[in-house]
Amino acid sequence: MTMTDPIADMLTRIRNAAHVRRKSVDVPPSKIKSGIAQVLLDEGFLGGVDMVEDDAGCSSLRLALKYDDDGLSIISSLARISKPGCRVYAGAGEIPEVRNGLGIAILTTPKGVLTGTQAAEKGVGGEVLCTVY
Repeated sequence: MTMTDPIADMLTRIRNAAHVRRKSVDVPPSKIKSGIAQVLLDEGFLGGVDMVEDDAGCSSLRLALKYDDDGLSIISSLARISKPGCRVYAGAGEIPEVRNGLGIAILTTPKGVLTGTQAAEKGVGGEVLCTVY
């Protein structure tokens, strides 16, 4: 069966793994997922991102999750904004602010996958993929 929204699948895997306090989660790789994972790593929401291969030779993207001293996940909310049935785009001046600057919006732009702040600094808009806080 084909997957209609692989980005939502990745976000759901991260949410579910954080809920049961897993150390890491594996997701099928793609360029856009690698870009999202790199943004989450750069912003401090993930502990590490590695490409791993299993015994059958299938590669996957392993995301190391981060927790605070109390064992709670660093990621409180991970929400998909733009969906295959309803795309959401934002110009450079219309990028949404998440939790008054405490969270980030992740966009795919002509300059790659960026946070909302980075996209605004570069003066580009794009598709709002998700919000994280």
